[in-house]
Amino acid sequence: MHDTPTADRPPAARGTGDEEAWRIRRTEADFDRLAETESIFALGNGWVGWRGNLDEGAPYGMPGSYLNGFHGRRELTYPEDGYAFPQLSDTVISAPNAALIRLWVDGEPLDVRTGTLRVHERVLDLRAGVVERHTEWVSPAGHGVRVRSTRLVSLPRRPVAAVRWTVEPLDGTVEVRVCADLLANERVPQRSDDPRAASVISDPLTAEYRHSDGHDGVLVHRTGRSGQRVAVAVAHDVRAPEGFAAGVDCSPDRLRLTLTGTLRAGEAVRLTKFAAYECAPVDATPPQELARLVVAEAGAARAEGFEALLAAQRAALDDAWRTADVQLDGDDELQQAIRFAVFHLIQAGRPDGDRTIPAKGLTGNGYDGHVLWDTEGYVLPVLTYLAPRVARSALRWRHAHLPEARERAAELRLAGATFPWRTIGGRECSGYWPAGTAGLHVNADIADAVLRYVAATGDEEFHAETGLELLVETARLWHGFGHWSDAGTFHLHGVTGPDEYSALVDDNVFTNLMARRNLRGAVDAAQRHPEAAARLGVDPAEVAGWRAAADALFVPYDRKRGVHQQAAGFTEQPEWDFADISDDDYPLLLHFPYLELYRRQVVKQADLVLAMQRCPGEFTADEKARNFAYYEARTVRDSSLSASPQAVLAAEVGHLDLAYDLFAESVLQDLADLGDKTGDGLHLASLAGAWLALVQGFGGLRDDRGVLSFDPRLPAAIDRLAFHLRWHGHRLRVTLTRDEARYELPDGGPEAGIELWHHGEPLRVTGAGPVTRPMPEVPDPGPEPPSPPGRRPARRSTGER
Repeated sequence: MHDTPTADRPPAARGTGDEEAWRIRRTEADFDRLAETESIFALGNGWVGWRGNLDEGAPYGMPGSYLNGFHGRRELTYPEDGYAFPQLSDTVISAPNAALIRLWVDGEPLDVRTGTLRVHERVLDLRAGVVERHTEWVSPAGHGVRVRSTRLVSLPRRPVAAVRWTVEPLDGTVEVRVCADLLANERVPQRSDDPRAASVISDPLTAEYRHSDGHDGVLVHRTGRSGQRVAVAVAHDVRAPEGFAAGVDCSPDRLRLTLTGTLRAGEAVRLTKFAAYECAPVDATPPQELARLVVAEAGAARAEGFEALLAAQRAALDDAWRTADVQLDGDDELQQAIRFAVFHLIQAGRPDGDRTIPAKGLTGNGYDGHVLWDTEGYVLPVLTYLAPRVARSALRWRHAHLPEARERAAELRLAGATFPWRTIGGRECSGYWPAGTAGLHVNADIADAVLRYVAATGDEEFHAETGLELLVETARLWHGFGHWSDAGTFHLHGVTGPDEYSALVDDNVFTNLMARRNLRGAVDAAQRHPEAAARLGVDPAEVAGWRAAADALFVPYDRKRGVHQQAAGFTEQPEWDFADISDDDYPLLLHFPYLELYRRQVVKQADLVLAMQRCPGEFTADEKARNFAYYEARTVRDSSLSASPQAVLAAEVGHLDLAYDLFAESVLQDLADLGDKTGDGLHLASLAGAWLALVQGFGGLRDDRGVLSFDPRLPAAIDRLAFHLRWHGHRLRVTLTRDEARYELPDGGPEAGIELWHHGEPLRVTGAGPVTRPMPEVPDPGPEPPSPPGRRPARRSTGER
């Protein structure tokens, strides 16, 4: 122990203005929404993730201490099994939890549900990258204490997380017992019978090794069936008054440091806990060796000190925010919300670990912690512009799992590689389901992410190696899967597009256009890197086959109605009867059989609209307007993935108020818990989609042809919009007002420059100074198209907030 610390000052009073746009604040204990708050206050660094649970661990909605890729394994069962049905599924499990610090006051445990809670405030600081807590609690017996803590998961130091925790008496003298725990096999409740919720494996960890030394210690465990080992070490820095006693208890599933003593007025106990996490396959690193690694990391973090960790965290975020910050003038709530969204994208991935980003990041166990197409479809397009090295790392993770994708393709009797619908470690983790097993578009989404990354960075080394092989193997899938008709057109039959209320359809437009982009991207890559392509067995005949298939891919169009069909025959199916639907019937998948959904014109999430966002050059302006109106009336947005692409297209066709309201729905998905699912973890795709709604929707950014272009237009609710993005090593700043668009390279000298287009006009922007152009008037698009009854997003654009 060390010298007695002075009591820290309470947090500063609530700030105003732009200060609060950088903070997410909760000032009361809402016991009905604990899990939601835990997700919102989650911290991570792409490797370690701590949910925002209270320091004392209870009450909780769902505890969670995660490592990227760390999982358990369970069997899948089917009433009727079938060929190639996956038999095993992986599920995220909690690593031992090092964030716990429990407190007893005169024998009574600190529990915000008991006694009197005078103050209870928690703040997520988006610039500092910490969660701060200030609680003033009076026990049922009348003994009061003030507890403060600051928690971080280090962005610069991959294995490290830490918490500084302080307790002091409110008045008088109190006896306290402080227990700092490292706890394995923490109980995780089954939160819901919703089929989208996670499966829970009870007691997933088996103890292998434990050791304590002074105030510090380490636990090592292994999983049962997934063959992984995890080690967590804790190192403590204790500052307490004279007379405090300390002891350490180390059991297979718990390491506990206990401090006991008397606190008088003006005294405090300050405990700083430094934790380090690592996991590895059981056959890669012995338990003691893994333990030594994390003990060294935790000790090094303590030697560096908590203040140094805070400073490094702020420096890392300062650097990230230089590119990532979005300034939105006109709506303070949405300004805060878009920064919250971007913050969670920043902390979701790493540039140095060849790891990808699950649908929930490391904020919860929703979707069993699986990686879905959300990552390449929504998250990586944003990170390509804001943190391209993180996008590169995630794509390298896909490349590392090409062997499993080839194996799955062979099992399905397909060519090339078939990436899984849901996965943690590269193998298919989704039980057979038409909307998943047939969702082959995930392969084109991966290819699209490769092409966007290469276009934005010019990274030819990546293109010639990782990118080329991903493009080649996915092109082989489409070429082998497709069918040539007698009319000479190329078709993709029996697939499921993004809309999961349609399954096993023919010629889904999104899938076909993305496959076309995939095939053409593979042709270009093979021609640019012929030697590398030859090593993959690519020959001129195969390249010619890809090109011919891409050129002949069929795109169904209903001439009678003047719209593209989401899939062949879609517009001829019976309409959904919305007259008998109430608000309580949404989401439809929980109240109607899929057989009923599959055969009618009702759309769960943007599908044809998403095709127009991803492949804008494939549609004319008139086609976009007609398509958008037709599908807006049939899209119920039972998925958080839907609002952002609808916002982008609504802005492009001129319905700016609707676009703004859809943007608000996307960016508030978690802060307002619009789908009542935030407790399972954040919706990273929706948060990324909010950035796309702003930058592609109101900024008019397009790059699908490898050219950076902007067609900006602002809704009435936004006075000014400013954002940055990285393009070929340059940081481009775009500032939009009612009157003008301003483009500049804030870091470049006169010789630095990029080419871009503004409303069809070519421009060259250099470091010599900004280039400005007027904002043209937006043509009147006519009346706003109707949404399904009860499904229009809440209106913000007219001041109804």
